[in-house]
Amino acid sequence: MSIKIQKNILLSKYTSFKIGGVAKYFCVAENNDEIKEVLEFAEKNKLNVFVLGGGSNLLISDEGFDGLVIRIKNQELRIKNNRIIVGSGLSLAKLIGESVKNNLTGLECLAGIPGTVGGAIVDNVGAFGKCMKDVVKEVEILDIGNCQPEAGPPWAEKLETGKLNNKECQFKYRSSIFKEEKKYIILSAVLKLSKGDEAESRKVIKEYLKLRTEKQPLEYPNAGSVFKNPVVDDSHLAKLIKEYPELNKIAKNNTIPTGWLIEELGFKGKKIGGAMISEKHCNFIVNTGNAKAEDVVILISLIKQKIRSRFGIQLREEIEYVGF
Repeated sequence: MSIKIQKNILLSKYTSFKIGGVAKYFCVAENNDEIKEVLEFAEKNKLNVFVLGGGSNLLISDEGFDGLVIRIKNQELRIKNNRIIVGSGLSLAKLIGESVKNNLTGLECLAGIPGTVGGAIVDNVGAFGKCMKDVVKEVEILDIGNCQPEAGPPWAEKLETGKLNNKECQFKYRSSIFKEEKKYIILSAVLKLSKGDEAESRKVIKEYLKLRTEKQPLEYPNAGSVFKNPVVDDSHLAKLIKEYPELNKIAKNNTIPTGWLIEELGFKGKKIGGAMISEKHCNFIVNTGNAKAEDVVILISLIKQKIRSRFGIQLREEIEYVGF
Protein backbone atom coordinates (compact mmCIF):
# COMPACT_ATOMS: atom_id res chain seq x y z
CA MET A 1 0.00 0.00 0.00
CA SER A 2 1.16 3.52 -0.73
CA ILE A 3 -0.78 4.98 2.19
CA LYS A 4 0.63 4.63 5.71
CA ILE A 5 -1.65 2.85 8.20
CA GLN A 6 -0.66 3.20 11.85
CA LYS A 7 -1.65 0.99 14.77
CA ASN A 8 -2.79 1.87 18.29
CA ILE A 9 -3.02 5.65 17.94
CA LEU A 10 -4.43 7.71 20.82
CA LEU A 11 -7.46 9.63 19.54
CA SER A 12 -7.74 12.23 22.31
CA LYS A 13 -5.15 14.45 20.62
CA TYR A 14 -7.31 14.57 17.48
CA THR A 15 -10.47 15.83 19.19
CA SER A 16 -11.48 19.23 20.53
CA PHE A 17 -12.64 17.52 23.76
CA LYS A 18 -9.15 16.01 24.28
CA ILE A 19 -10.92 12.79 25.32
CA GLY A 20 -10.78 9.32 23.77
CA GLY A 21 -8.91 6.04 23.77
CA VAL A 22 -6.86 4.25 21.14
CA ALA A 23 -7.77 3.49 17.52
CA LYS A 24 -6.78 -0.02 16.44
CA TYR A 25 -5.82 1.39 13.03
CA PHE A 26 -5.41 5.01 11.97
CA CYS A 27 -4.48 6.76 8.74
CA VAL A 28 -4.53 10.15 7.08
CA ALA A 29 -6.03 10.28 3.58
CA GLU A 30 -5.28 13.36 1.49
CA ASN A 31 -7.18 12.61 -1.71
CA ASN A 32 -9.97 10.45 -3.15
CA ASP A 33 -7.63 7.69 -4.34
CA GLU A 34 -6.14 7.32 -0.86
CA ILE A 35 -9.61 7.17 0.67
CA LYS A 36 -10.56 4.35 -1.71
CA GLU A 37 -7.30 2.53 -1.03
CA VAL A 38 -7.72 2.59 2.72
CA LEU A 39 -11.37 1.53 2.48
CA GLU A 40 -10.22 -1.53 0.54
CA PHE A 41 -7.84 -2.33 3.40
CA ALA A 42 -10.71 -1.96 5.89
CA GLU A 43 -13.01 -4.28 3.96
CA LYS A 44 -10.36 -6.94 3.39
CA ASN A 45 -9.65 -6.94 7.12
CA LYS A 46 -13.34 -6.71 8.07
CA LEU A 47 -12.79 -3.48 10.01
CA ASN A 48 -15.41 -0.96 11.07
CA VAL A 49 -14.59 2.49 9.73
CA PHE A 50 -14.96 5.91 11.29
CA VAL A 51 -14.23 9.07 9.31
CA LEU A 52 -12.64 11.81 11.40
CA GLY A 53 -12.53 15.43 10.32
CA GLY A 54 -11.56 18.20 12.71
CA GLY A 55 -12.58 16.19 15.77
CA SER A 56 -15.15 18.64 17.11
CA ASN A 57 -18.69 17.67 18.17
CA LEU A 58 -17.44 14.19 19.14
CA LEU A 59 -17.19 12.11 22.26
CA ILE A 60 -14.88 9.14 21.76
CA SER A 61 -15.03 6.24 24.20
CA ASP A 62 -12.26 5.68 26.74
CA GLU A 63 -11.87 2.26 25.07
CA GLY A 64 -11.22 4.01 21.76
CA PHE A 65 -12.30 2.58 18.41
CA ASP A 66 -11.86 -1.08 17.50
CA GLY A 67 -11.47 -0.51 13.78
CA LEU A 68 -9.98 1.94 11.31
CA VAL A 69 -10.13 5.70 11.80
CA ILE A 70 -9.63 7.67 8.59
CA ARG A 71 -8.64 11.29 9.06
CA ILE A 72 -9.54 13.08 5.83
CA LYS A 73 -7.21 15.93 4.97
CA ASN A 74 -8.06 16.82 1.38
CA GLN A 75 -7.41 20.56 1.23
CA GLU A 76 -8.77 21.50 -2.19
CA LEU A 77 -10.09 25.03 -2.56
CA ARG A 78 -11.06 26.68 -5.85
CA ILE A 79 -13.10 29.82 -6.33
CA LYS A 80 -15.18 30.47 -9.45
CA ASN A 81 -17.15 33.71 -9.33
CA ASN A 82 -19.39 33.32 -6.26
CA ARG A 83 -18.87 29.57 -5.90
CA ILE A 84 -16.27 27.72 -3.86
CA ILE A 85 -15.26 24.13 -4.61
CA VAL A 86 -13.81 22.85 -1.37
CA GLY A 87 -12.37 19.57 -0.06
CA SER A 88 -14.09 18.07 2.96
CA GLY A 89 -10.85 18.09 4.97
CA LEU A 90 -10.29 21.84 4.77
CA SER A 91 -10.73 23.68 8.05
CA LEU A 92 -13.68 26.04 8.41
CA ALA A 93 -11.28 28.76 9.50
CA LYS A 94 -9.31 28.50 6.23
CA LEU A 95 -12.52 28.40 4.17
CA ILE A 96 -13.92 31.51 5.83
CA GLY A 97 -10.62 33.35 5.48
CA GLU A 98 -10.37 32.64 1.76
CA SER A 99 -14.01 33.54 1.10
CA VAL A 100 -13.61 36.90 2.82
CA LYS A 101 -10.37 37.65 0.96
CA ASN A 102 -12.26 37.08 -2.28
CA ASN A 103 -15.12 39.41 -1.31
CA LEU A 104 -17.63 36.61 -0.81
CA THR A 105 -20.16 36.63 2.01
CA GLY A 106 -22.32 33.95 3.62
CA LEU A 107 -19.94 32.10 5.93
CA GLU A 108 -19.27 34.77 8.54
CA CYS A 109 -21.69 33.15 11.02
CA LEU A 110 -19.39 30.11 11.22
CA ALA A 111 -16.39 32.11 12.44
CA GLY A 112 -14.87 30.54 15.51
CA ILE A 113 -16.53 27.15 15.00
CA PRO A 114 -13.80 24.47 14.97
CA GLY A 115 -13.70 21.54 12.59
CA THR A 116 -13.69 20.85 8.88
CA VAL A 117 -16.01 21.46 5.97
CA GLY A 118 -17.07 17.80 5.89
CA GLY A 119 -17.99 17.76 9.55
CA ALA A 120 -19.84 21.05 9.21
CA ILE A 121 -21.97 19.60 6.41
CA VAL A 122 -22.67 16.36 8.30
CA ASP A 123 -23.95 18.28 11.34
CA ASN A 124 -25.43 21.18 9.35
CA VAL A 125 -23.62 23.48 11.75
CA GLY A 126 -24.66 27.05 12.13
CA ALA A 127 -25.01 30.05 14.36
CA PHE A 128 -26.79 33.38 14.56
CA GLY A 129 -29.75 32.13 12.52
CA LYS A 130 -27.79 30.67 9.60
CA CYS A 131 -26.37 27.21 8.81
CA MET A 132 -24.56 25.16 6.16
CA LYS A 133 -27.85 24.37 4.44
CA ASP A 134 -27.97 28.00 3.32
CA VAL A 135 -24.74 27.80 1.30
CA VAL A 136 -24.34 24.17 0.14
CA LYS A 137 -25.19 23.73 -3.55
CA GLU A 138 -24.01 20.14 -3.96
CA VAL A 139 -21.85 17.56 -2.22
CA GLU A 140 -19.54 15.03 -3.86
CA ILE A 141 -19.78 11.73 -2.01
CA LEU A 142 -18.38 8.23 -1.96
CA ASP A 143 -21.20 5.74 -1.53
CA ILE A 144 -19.99 2.94 0.75
CA GLY A 145 -23.47 1.58 1.37
CA ASN A 146 -22.95 -1.47 -0.87
CA CYS A 147 -19.46 -2.29 0.37
CA GLN A 148 -20.14 -5.61 2.04
CA PRO A 149 -17.59 -8.40 2.63
CA GLU A 150 -19.42 -10.67 0.19
CA ALA A 151 -18.75 -8.20 -2.62
CA GLY A 152 -15.26 -9.70 -2.80
CA PRO A 153 -11.97 -7.96 -3.59
CA PRO A 154 -10.88 -5.84 -5.32
CA TRP A 155 -14.01 -3.98 -4.27
CA ALA A 156 -12.34 -0.56 -4.26
CA GLU A 157 -13.18 -0.55 -7.97
CA LYS A 158 -16.85 -0.92 -7.06
CA LEU A 159 -16.95 2.19 -4.88
CA GLU A 160 -19.16 4.77 -6.49
CA THR A 161 -18.70 8.50 -6.35
CA GLY A 162 -21.71 10.67 -6.89
CA LYS A 163 -23.25 14.03 -6.16
CA LEU A 164 -26.14 15.05 -3.94
CA ASN A 165 -27.83 18.40 -4.36
CA ASN A 166 -28.96 20.55 -1.46
CA LYS A 167 -32.38 18.91 -1.21
CA GLU A 168 -30.94 15.38 -1.38
CA CYS A 169 -28.66 16.19 1.59
CA GLN A 170 -31.86 16.26 3.70
CA PHE A 171 -30.59 19.01 5.96
CA LYS A 172 -32.33 19.37 9.30
CA TYR A 173 -31.52 21.14 12.54
CA ARG A 174 -27.95 20.00 13.31
CA SER A 175 -28.35 16.96 11.08
CA SER A 176 -28.36 15.67 7.49
CA ILE A 177 -28.57 12.45 5.51
CA PHE A 178 -24.85 11.98 6.24
CA LYS A 179 -25.45 11.91 9.98
CA GLU A 180 -28.61 9.81 9.77
CA GLU A 181 -27.58 7.06 7.34
CA LYS A 182 -23.78 6.68 7.67
CA LYS A 183 -23.48 5.34 4.12
CA TYR A 184 -21.68 8.27 2.52
CA ILE A 185 -18.22 9.74 2.87
CA ILE A 186 -18.10 13.41 1.92
CA LEU A 187 -15.28 14.15 -0.50
CA SER A 188 -15.93 17.76 -1.45
CA ALA A 189 -18.66 20.35 -1.81
CA VAL A 190 -19.72 23.27 -3.95
CA LEU A 191 -20.78 26.25 -1.88
CA LYS A 192 -22.76 29.14 -3.34
CA LEU A 193 -22.04 32.48 -1.68
CA SER A 194 -22.93 36.09 -2.43
CA LYS A 195 -20.76 38.99 -3.50
CA GLY A 196 -19.70 40.93 -0.45
CA ASP A 197 -17.20 43.43 0.87
CA GLU A 198 -14.06 42.22 2.65
CA ALA A 199 -13.98 45.05 5.18
CA GLU A 200 -17.65 44.58 6.08
CA SER A 201 -17.25 40.79 6.41
CA ARG A 202 -14.24 41.20 8.70
CA LYS A 203 -16.24 43.59 10.87
CA VAL A 204 -19.09 41.07 11.18
CA ILE A 205 -16.65 38.23 11.95
CA LYS A 206 -15.01 40.33 14.67
CA GLU A 207 -18.41 40.87 16.31
CA TYR A 208 -19.31 37.18 16.15
CA LEU A 209 -15.94 36.14 17.61
CA LYS A 210 -16.42 38.64 20.43
CA LEU A 211 -19.82 37.12 21.22
CA ARG A 212 -18.36 33.60 21.20
CA THR A 213 -15.55 34.60 23.55
CA GLU A 214 -18.01 36.22 25.94
CA LYS A 215 -20.59 33.42 25.93
CA GLN A 216 -18.67 30.19 25.29
CA PRO A 217 -15.98 28.44 27.38
CA LEU A 218 -13.25 28.60 24.75
CA GLU A 219 -10.60 28.44 27.47
CA TYR A 220 -11.38 24.74 28.08
CA PRO A 221 -11.39 21.74 25.71
CA ASN A 222 -15.01 21.05 24.73
CA ALA A 223 -17.11 19.54 21.94
CA GLY A 224 -19.41 22.51 21.37
CA SER A 225 -23.08 22.43 22.29
CA VAL A 226 -23.88 19.06 23.86
CA PHE A 227 -27.65 19.07 23.28
CA LYS A 228 -30.00 20.31 20.59
CA ASN A 229 -32.41 23.02 21.70
CA PRO A 230 -35.75 21.26 22.22
CA VAL A 231 -38.94 22.28 20.43
CA VAL A 232 -42.19 21.88 22.40
CA ASP A 233 -45.84 22.11 21.34
CA ASP A 234 -48.05 25.09 22.20
CA SER A 235 -49.76 23.50 25.18
CA HIS A 236 -46.50 22.32 26.71
CA LEU A 237 -44.95 25.76 26.24
CA ALA A 238 -47.98 27.49 27.76
CA LYS A 239 -47.76 25.22 30.79
CA LEU A 240 -44.05 25.98 31.22
CA ILE A 241 -44.55 29.73 30.79
CA LYS A 242 -47.15 29.67 33.55
CA GLU A 243 -44.51 28.28 35.90
CA TYR A 244 -41.54 30.17 34.40
CA PRO A 245 -42.84 33.52 33.00
CA GLU A 246 -39.36 34.51 31.73
CA LEU A 247 -39.72 31.83 29.03
CA ASN A 248 -42.13 34.19 27.29
CA LYS A 249 -39.09 36.21 26.18
CA ILE A 250 -36.58 33.37 25.93
CA ALA A 251 -38.49 30.78 23.86
CA LYS A 252 -38.53 31.59 20.13
CA ASN A 253 -40.71 29.59 17.73
CA ASN A 254 -41.49 27.11 20.54
CA THR A 255 -37.75 26.43 20.92
CA ILE A 256 -36.30 26.50 24.42
CA PRO A 257 -32.56 27.08 24.91
CA THR A 258 -31.06 23.99 26.56
CA GLY A 259 -28.58 26.17 28.41
CA TRP A 260 -31.47 27.89 30.21
CA LEU A 261 -33.02 24.55 31.19
CA ILE A 262 -29.76 23.25 32.65
CA GLU A 263 -29.03 26.49 34.48
CA GLU A 264 -32.54 26.40 35.95
CA LEU A 265 -31.62 23.05 37.52
CA GLY A 266 -28.81 24.80 39.38
CA PHE A 267 -26.25 22.71 37.50
CA LYS A 268 -23.94 25.55 36.44
CA GLY A 269 -20.39 24.44 37.34
CA LYS A 270 -21.47 20.92 38.34
CA LYS A 271 -18.61 18.42 38.04
CA ILE A 272 -18.30 14.68 37.66
CA GLY A 273 -14.67 13.62 37.59
CA GLY A 274 -12.88 15.96 35.22
CA ALA A 275 -16.04 16.92 33.29
CA MET A 276 -17.85 20.13 34.24
CA ILE A 277 -20.94 21.96 33.06
CA SER A 278 -19.59 25.30 31.92
CA GLU A 279 -20.19 28.31 34.13
CA LYS A 280 -20.27 30.46 31.00
CA HIS A 281 -22.80 28.44 28.99
CA CYS A 282 -24.63 25.48 30.51
CA ASN A 283 -25.06 23.65 27.19
CA PHE A 284 -21.29 23.13 27.12
CA ILE A 285 -19.52 20.39 29.04
CA VAL A 286 -15.82 21.15 29.41
CA ASN A 287 -12.78 19.03 30.10
CA THR A 288 -11.11 20.61 33.14
CA GLY A 289 -7.92 18.69 32.45
CA ASN A 290 -8.37 14.99 33.14
CA ALA A 291 -11.92 14.17 32.06
CA LYS A 292 -12.79 10.68 30.90
CA ALA A 293 -15.52 9.89 28.40
CA GLU A 294 -17.27 8.06 31.23
CA ASP A 295 -17.43 11.31 33.26
CA VAL A 296 -19.11 13.08 30.35
CA VAL A 297 -21.56 10.24 29.74
CA ILE A 298 -22.64 10.21 33.39
CA LEU A 299 -23.07 13.99 33.39
CA ILE A 300 -25.12 13.87 30.17
CA SER A 301 -27.31 11.11 31.58
CA LEU A 302 -27.91 13.08 34.78
CA ILE A 303 -28.86 16.23 32.86
CA LYS A 304 -31.32 14.34 30.64
CA GLN A 305 -32.92 12.61 33.60
CA LYS A 306 -33.37 15.83 35.60
CA ILE A 307 -34.68 17.83 32.61
CA ARG A 308 -37.18 15.09 31.79
CA SER A 309 -38.35 14.91 35.38
CA ARG A 310 -38.66 18.66 35.96
CA PHE A 311 -39.73 20.03 32.57
CA GLY A 312 -41.19 16.99 30.80
CA ILE A 313 -38.67 17.47 27.99
CA GLN A 314 -36.52 14.74 26.43
CA LEU A 315 -33.19 16.25 25.39
CA ARG A 316 -31.38 14.97 22.29
CA GLU A 317 -27.63 15.08 21.96
CA GLU A 318 -25.95 17.19 19.30
CA ILE A 319 -22.60 15.51 19.85
CA GLU A 320 -21.81 12.16 18.24
CA TYR A 321 -20.73 9.11 20.25
CA VAL A 322 -17.88 7.04 18.82
CA GLY A 323 -16.69 3.65 20.06
CA PHE A 324 -19.47 3.08 22.60
